[in-house]
Amino acid sequence: MALILFNKPYGVLCQFTDESTGPPRRTLADFIDIPGVYPAGRLDLDSEGLLLLTDDGRLQARIADPRFKTPKTYLVQVEGDVDSAALEALRRGVRLKDGPTLPAEVERIDDPGLWPRDPPVRFRKSVPDCWLRLTIREGRNRQVRRMTAAVGHPTLRLVRWRIGEWTLDGLQPGQWRVI
Repeated sequence: MALILFNKPYGVLCQFTDESTGPPRRTLADFIDIPGVYPAGRLDLDSEGLLLLTDDGRLQARIADPRFKTPKTYLVQVEGDVDSAALEALRRGVRLKDGPTLPAEVERIDDPGLWPRDPPVRFRKSVPDCWLRLTIREGRNRQVRRMTAAVGHPTLRLVRWRIGEWTLDGLQPGQWRVI
């Protein structure tokens, strides 16, 4: 059984081929050359961070299937100065168009000092931003972005740091290792 931890850079598709008819986009094949492995879950094109790949279908299902409620922790840069009311709303769970979310674990954190993003997040002098550490146990489409927007703080940068027991620690964007 192979399990690969990959730090997916911004702008990389979570698949090995690009089936779009537009300009070519980077894919997992640009970074990982191990045959027979597939992502256990997804990260959007505009999200960064930990992606697990495996050749074990049961492990892939256990990581990705919401029934197992595997915790996923994100470092989230949001627009605005998040107050205690917004944090409490996230902790209770917020109502999205597809129904309420489960409660999240969330706290404000100092800037985590991550690698620079390419392209950089747009900086605006007149609009403050802050960082959150947010853990969810579901995996709906663009869920973290929709949750922060629902409490009035759109996501500027989203980096998945942890999935269950596995973390991004020590991996730079585009790097991977087999564990």
